[in-house]
Amino acid sequence: MATLLHGLLRPLCAFRGSVPLRAVSHGAGLLYPEHIPTSPLQKVLLAAGSAGMALYDPYRHDMVAVLGETTGHRTLKVLRDQMKRDPEGAQILQERPRISLSTLDMGKLRGLPEGSFGCAYLRFLDVNRYREIHDMLHTLLGMPTNILGEIVVKWFEAVQTGLPMCVLSALFGPIQLSAQSLRLLISELIPWAVENGRRAPCVLNVYYERRWEQPLQALRQELGITEPPLRVEGLV
Repeated sequence: MATLLHGLLRPLCAFRGSVPLRAVSHGAGLLYPEHIPTSPLQKVLLAAGSAGMALYDPYRHDMVAVLGETTGHRTLKVLRDQMKRDPEGAQILQERPRISLSTLDMGKLRGLPEGSFGCAYLRFLDVNRYREIHDMLHTLLGMPTNILGEIVVKWFEAVQTGLPMCVLSALFGPIQLSAQSLRLLISELIPWAVENGRRAPCVLNVYYERRWEQPLQALRQELGITEPPLRVEGLV
């Protein structure tokens, strides 16, 4: 399966590193400097191939990114408009802050008091990978980065954003779970994630870098996020 999907995606992904001459010469609209315009058929093939590969290997973040780029354009416009209507969200859009090792003050984070959002986030980074706001949601929801934890976060993101890549991951991710974990997911974790996703305001409107000193529980209360119904570490 992996070989087949690689073969499908290789011709269409070959030009991701540079803008095609045809797009420039014919004045095709580019969303950003590295944007590569694709036809509807190419979008369908890329979406199908990247979705299959992401399900085959959930840690192929490049395939997750391709899926998001080919399926979420209209939904992203809705999310942008939602952020524009929120003062904090509008500021985020204007300043476009990035969360990376080059922008974080790790010394400041390590000096924050126990129980603060920044302290909890730093502890998460010490044992997991680093992926901007997605990791913030792991911290807020108290979810690890095993398959079950990732699926729970995707259900929350799917309710919050409506992005097709989140919906597909939420629906098809559970096929890799054991029978016990699947029962817990359906009976307890999905209802909890959906309820929290509906109750919480748009999490894109939170300027997280300015909330490091805020107690984690206070931030969760502000966003209407409750404690998970059970611990999912060790479950697969």
